[in-house]
Amino acid sequence: MSSQVFFADLRTSTAENLFDKIGRLMGKCGVSSIVSRGDLVAVKIHFGEKGCHAYVRPVFVRKIVEEIRKCGGMPFLTDSSTLYPGERKNAVAALNCAVANGFASEVVGAPLIMCDGLRGESAREIPLDGELLKTAKIGSAIAEADALVAVSHFKLHELTGFGGALKNLGMGCSSRAGKLQQHSSVAPVVQADLCTGCGLCMLSCEHGAVSMRDGTAYIAPDLCVGCGRCISACPVKGVKVQWNEASSSVMKKMAEYALGALSGKHASSLFLNFITQVSPACDCYGHSDAPIVNDIGLCASTDPVAVDQASVDLVNAATGNRGTALRSGFEAGGDKFRGVHPAIDWSVQLGHAEKIGLGSRDYVLEKI
Repeated sequence: MSSQVFFADLRTSTAENLFDKIGRLMGKCGVSSIVSRGDLVAVKIHFGEKGCHAYVRPVFVRKIVEEIRKCGGMPFLTDSSTLYPGERKNAVAALNCAVANGFASEVVGAPLIMCDGLRGESAREIPLDGELLKTAKIGSAIAEADALVAVSHFKLHELTGFGGALKNLGMGCSSRAGKLQQHSSVAPVVQADLCTGCGLCMLSCEHGAVSMRDGTAYIAPDLCVGCGRCISACPVKGVKVQWNEASSSVMKKMAEYALGALSGKHASSLFLNFITQVSPACDCYGHSDAPIVNDIGLCASTDPVAVDQASVDLVNAATGNRGTALRSGFEAGGDKFRGVHPAIDWSVQLGHAEKIGLGSRDYVLEKI
């Protein structure tokens, strides 16, 4: 059965600006029936790494917040800590980065709450009947929210081909341990030449997996439970993730995590993809490379699979920009995603998400 996806291009006039279009998109998706009075509504956003500038503009997020408030909802902006030890490795660093990137509560009109707590460890174990996973570690604030609005910057990604609603849900709503589970099937390792022997990783481990050997930390693979706490505890970034999972496996796990993030909220969730500044890599980088296509517009749906499929099709239907990271597929209809990341079969995440019941790749696109 086909799902409905609504699309707004970026043309505006004195009669209707882009903020008005965002409101109409949300209305078309039935936001008033998705959000009930008094609902705590998680607005899942990517705050962007320091130095990145392609993320969804905070002023647009404010409009989304206003539409939720009109329905009587109580929105809060949320994101999760990163697996890698960057600018957003814990709640304090991440919220400082969010404010620096323009997401102050005074700007967006809603409080900012990290969904996985102070150190990326606050999570709910959500039961799954997945092909690869039987549980998902979802950030507590996502699991406890009454409704969810995922606001995603649609762009390319070096591991999953593209990042849209599914990645914002699956990777973005998981705790640090959940991210590690999706990316790796083995324990982290200590890079000996960086280790100072401070012992903070050992103190952070609640499972006795970390010990000191000749002044250098060592992680016992048979004792490690994959919580990822040692990664953020290391002050010199000496604990490394072993990124051993194949791209296809990461995408399947990510889709199953997205299913976990929507547990109990399938009828109270809305997905908006901003197909603007379509950069060749994730917003987790500290820079944003030139867009591979011109800005296209916004897609919205109550089906996360359909909204991502429609976004993929719109990007591929565009003419590619030369002088960018795009190396092939410049023609309208060409595969822009393989034109940047030729080894990645981006369709895996969509196919698996449809298979496990997250939504449909068949859609009807209605332009507003």
